[in-house]
Amino acid sequence: MISAMIIVVLFGSVLLIGAPYLPTRRLQVEQALHLLDLQPGQKLYELGAGTGGLSVAASEQGVRVIAIEANPIVFTVLWVRALRRKNVHARLANFWNVDVSDADGVYVFLIDRFMPRLDGKLSAELPKGARLVSYAFKIPDKEPDDQDGPMFLYEY
Repeated sequence: MISAMIIVVLFGSVLLIGAPYLPTRRLQVEQALHLLDLQPGQKLYELGAGTGGLSVAASEQGVRVIAIEANPIVFTVLWVRALRRKNVHARLANFWNVDVSDADGVYVFLIDRFMPRLDGKLSAELPKGARLVSYAFKIPDKEPDDQDGPMFLYEY
């Protein structure tokens, strides 16, 4: 019973900072990477990386990835996957506290209510020309620069 409660708390608590764990399917990974259009050696931050499906796919293209995950259970899977890839650095952290000022791209699945806050963070931190791809959720009052399926691209 206590184990079940701990799991519920760990998975539910991320709703306070972002979104629940939901794996990104292969098609959506391809759509996101297409929109991000990152070249080998460029840096991608995956905020709320889950088990790292997008991070792994990006690293296979030579992209350097900083994969941020707040849920310790999900992070463990991400960390193990990252161990086998030199281009993926996994961090157990709340992404709101992570500086992304050296990012060429950012990928996120984040619920509606946090999108304005994310836009403020990225507007303040991202270098000119950096790209954000958001899965399913748009930034209010901001027109996406492009879209591929449920993926929205914003250039900063």
